[in-house]
Amino acid sequence: MLINKTHLSIPSTTKALIAASLMLSSAAYADFNHSAWDSLLSKNVTMTNGGKASSVNYAGMKADQSKLDGYLAATGEISQSKFNRWSKDEQLAFLINVYNAGTLELVLTKYPNLKSIKDIGGIFGSPWKQDFVNVLGKKRSLDDIEHNLIRGSGRYNEPRIHFAVNCASIGCPALLNDAYTGSKLDEQLEQVTSKFLADSSRNRLKGSTLEVSPIFKWYKEDFESNWRGTKDLEGFLARYSSSLGLNKSQTADLKAGKTKIDYTSYNWNLNNK
Repeated sequence: MLINKTHLSIPSTTKALIAASLMLSSAAYADFNHSAWDSLLSKNVTMTNGGKASSVNYAGMKADQSKLDGYLAATGEISQSKFNRWSKDEQLAFLINVYNAGTLELVLTKYPNLKSIKDIGGIFGSPWKQDFVNVLGKKRSLDDIEHNLIRGSGRYNEPRIHFAVNCASIGCPALLNDAYTGSKLDEQLEQVTSKFLADSSRNRLKGSTLEVSPIFKWYKEDFESNWRGTKDLEGFLARYSSSLGLNKSQTADLKAGKTKIDYTSYNWNLNNK
């Protein structure tokens, strides 16, 4: 039977309910408001060496600690069910921001009486295994956030997170001076990855050997996870051949497995301004 659609009408109360439902749905998928964290970063983090590295004004962060505490309190209110309704990019941006904010919070517990984040916890503990950040309904460690929620969840398969989560050290990729957001996540991850690989103090071709950060040794399996078609470390590095300063012949050798890969040392000193 044919229906003349011009004769159909929707009651105004029904329209209102539909509009309200759409608004709630949109809110559930909207980015978490990271503006407080963004403000702290822009004020206290300085990009250096053309964006390849950064330094943190921990004294300034200490003065603004109430704002940092407030941001972590707000992120700690997010439930697992609400988190699950977000897009994967929004979830990942949230977890990266919480990890980085948590790292700074941890450093500030001992600042200025430390030279490295590894000084926290002493010889019998690890700064990354201390449960102190409220995330998705429970108190978690930095290791839990990185290795379980991000890497171990199976949701993301995103090796570039290793250039986004920050360990408050000079050897670590730069702490970006703005917050990660779902809408800009791919662009931001590409930025920090390219800039880090362009830093010849940590990644460089030396003769016939490509010397790269030990990050690529510690997390090698993440760079062999078929992310965007790259199934081995050589393939991942070849995607950033221009950042590494490789010519076409050197890139071809890298892809073909003809380039020896070695690892540089890691500077654990605090990335203090």
